[in-house]
Amino acid sequence: MTESSHERHENVPSRQRRRFPGISSRAYEHPADRSALVALRKLSGFDTVFKALSGLLPERSLRLLFLSDSVRVSDAQFGHLNSMLRDACYILDLEKVPPMYVNQDPQPNAMCIGLDEPIIVVTTGLVELLDEEEMRAVVGHEVGHALSGHAVYRTILLFLTNLALKVAWIPLGNVAIMAIVTALREWFRKSELSADRAGLLVGQDLQASMRGLMKIAGGNHLHEMNVDAFLAQADEYEKGGDLRDSVLKILNVLPRSHPFTTVRAAELKKWSETRDYQRIMDGHYPRRDEDKDTSVTDAFRESASHYAGSVRSSKDPLMKLVGDIAGGAGDLGGKLRDRFTGAGGSGANGSGAGTGQGDATDDSPGSRRPEDPEGPAQEPGTAGS
Repeated sequence: MTESSHERHENVPSRQRRRFPGISSRAYEHPADRSALVALRKLSGFDTVFKALSGLLPERSLRLLFLSDSVRVSDAQFGHLNSMLRDACYILDLEKVPPMYVNQDPQPNAMCIGLDEPIIVVTTGLVELLDEEEMRAVVGHEVGHALSGHAVYRTILLFLTNLALKVAWIPLGNVAIMAIVTALREWFRKSELSADRAGLLVGQDLQASMRGLMKIAGGNHLHEMNVDAFLAQADEYEKGGDLRDSVLKILNVLPRSHPFTTVRAAELKKWSETRDYQRIMDGHYPRRDEDKDTSVTDAFRESASHYAGSVRSSKDPLMKLVGDIAGGAGDLGGKLRDRFTGAGGSGANGSGAGTGQGDATDDSPGSRRPEDPEGPAQEPGTAGS
């Protein structure tokens, strides 16, 4: 049974943290995530139509499954997680505290799903891996999903992924469904970047958020890891190689529900250094009572501006080529040849010639287990979904 986040607000965080009364999810949403959600929410009857599908979706079955075969978090069970959950809802001013379950699974993972009301599920692998402050960021991450309304769309993706497996023998039917699934996964990955930001707003400890992502990538061996070196991996991943590597990056990420862990860490650190983050911490942020006045056009314009800036500043070879094309760079055939072969380097035919770009990092029920949004293709290390 859900409860108000204010009924037990005496269980405040173990250290003083800022609270954000009435905060809108627009405050922390990634531009691509935000524009997609604004557009969906503006479609008349969109949520009503999708919730009408609840008879077809396995939500009731999932709720009963977690109730019968997982441990529901409460004062009597996993009390420390219950306190974190109430704290996160109190900080982000989420009125109803979603039910949370701990599911026996050595794979570190977490998710927020549901059509009528969101539910949060964390695995024992995640609980055992993270310390209190790291776990607080993950709980905040999932509460951020709930506040953004992500649970509805993520449940639909869960259903469609499972459906695609069932109709795989129908060529055209599977292609049509997988086209939708691929588009939803692209949004899904952007929604992860949004929720990482929500986790930081709840935990208000960037180092804890970084440690959590490092542990998801490399396990409980912090004494063997270094945050700066971990972030350097993200930079090397983005700018390394030629066009062949850029294509492989795209192919590698397409089946994933989450961005790569180093990329998530780099994106979160970058956002923590922005004026937008500081303004939220100072109490200046969009309010949810203003959401109805949100302009779809403005949201799309902001998203377009974000992507244009990403292309201009990206170190990725493919994005640099896109920038060259947009900038009318000459000898396009030669540049394309050099980028695919790795020739040219930084000399006369170098990859950045003519644009001066690339100086900053880019800004930016499966069949096995019902809680696995990726089904058989679920990749390791996706905690904080």
